[in-house]
Amino acid sequence: MASAVSAGCQSLSGSPGDAEMSVDYQERSAARLIWEAGVASVFSRPLVQDSLEALEGRLVVHGQAYPLSDKSRVLVVGAGKAGAGMAEGVEDVLSSKWFRDRLSGWVNVPADCIRPLAKIHLHAARPAGVNEPTPEGVEGSQQILEQVSQLGPDDLCLVLISGGGSALLPAPVDGLSLADKVTLTRLLSRAGATIQQLNCVRKQLSKIKGGGLARACRAPLVSLIISDVAGDPLDVISSGPTVPDSGTAAEAIQILTELIPDRRQVPDAVWAILEAKSRQSAAESASFSHVRNFVIGNNRIAVEAAAAAAAKVTRIRHGDVRILGWDQGGVAREVGTALASEAVRVQKEMPAGMGPVCLISGGEPVVRVASTGRPQKGGRNQELALAALAYLRQENVRGITVLSGGTDGEDGPTDAAGAVVDDDVLARTRELGLDPRAFLDDNNSYPFFEQTGGLLKTGPTHTNVMDLRVVYIMPPGVG
Repeated sequence: MASAVSAGCQSLSGSPGDAEMSVDYQERSAARLIWEAGVASVFSRPLVQDSLEALEGRLVVHGQAYPLSDKSRVLVVGAGKAGAGMAEGVEDVLSSKWFRDRLSGWVNVPADCIRPLAKIHLHAARPAGVNEPTPEGVEGSQQILEQVSQLGPDDLCLVLISGGGSALLPAPVDGLSLADKVTLTRLLSRAGATIQQLNCVRKQLSKIKGGGLARACRAPLVSLIISDVAGDPLDVISSGPTVPDSGTAAEAIQILTELIPDRRQVPDAVWAILEAKSRQSAAESASFSHVRNFVIGNNRIAVEAAAAAAAKVTRIRHGDVRILGWDQGGVAREVGTALASEAVRVQKEMPAGMGPVCLISGGEPVVRVASTGRPQKGGRNQELALAALAYLRQENVRGITVLSGGTDGEDGPTDAAGAVVDDDVLARTRELGLDPRAFLDDNNSYPFFEQTGGLLKTGPTHTNVMDLRVVYIMPPGVG
């Protein structure tokens, strides 16, 4: 990512290549530069480095000191799209011989995040771009539970949690197959379930989620969390492996009933397990007094950092920056339409001589998947951008750039982080005779942006705090 940021800085500060660039290219570069600054603010490795202090005989985690003896072990476990960077951050801080001799670990990550580390094993728990549990993920989760259960009161368990951890930590309860769990997750996702609803159900069907990891541990346990959920609810992020389960089996049953009206679609084992649990006491019997949880990164941090970067960019031309909010949900195509509508309104009200206006927002909308029988490929950010494009095309405006991307570098089961819409993409749409609404109605945004040059590709960013959106608006008649 550094090279892309560098290139963007050069194009905006008067490099020799500026004369050869179109205005559209400069606007897209500006939007991407701002977006990348937001993502960089939540890079996992420095967030972890800033949260730890290693002193001989103790480890200070987020200001909390944990004494360690010569016999103590420090076990690092966890899961998430930011897991590799977080693990690197731990090894950076615990680099002295005293800590290296005591350090070990196992972290489940996507396959494209694997790299060799000195003491912490990174386990490929799922393929890249496939946000579903796999047998490899089950194997890794079993390893984590086994290693954690071997710790004693003199040891320390450091847990690294980030977005995507739910799919990377599959440990189905007895009587439930992984295939049934995958079927259920697909059904809920296609029904437009929020991450809160998904995790409520998944926790009830897991050995490790909903506090299962903490219950398996007798040592002091401290978790560092990069949040991908609005409001940073600890019991929802990665399905809360170190937090008491605030949900119930009855609530999971209600979610399934509301989102999947045809009971027969849900595997029989799921109903049997949930209905049996709903008849039991919902009280949490295990103590969590040995557990501390700290959120070290979230969507708000990324949004505010992007706004700070946008202020530097737009100040050059006497512009303005407006934060529309963070942790925003909604339906992707509706959010995209509303964002484009706001951009058009802002552009119409821009006074003469005003520089660009930048709108920043973040969150994680959902996609309502249509049953078409036709190809469907894309993600929520691409769908949001396509809806914005459809509105801008309808209004026949120029000079508005909309960039929407997942901070993890993944958008649905694709190799793109999201998409960008600008005058170049709109022009290409017309040249090819494409109907954006037809692609939108089919939830088939990836092929559209593949043809029009609007895909945003970054590769894994090793963080995950939901999505970040940047709208760069030029005054009327300038774009």
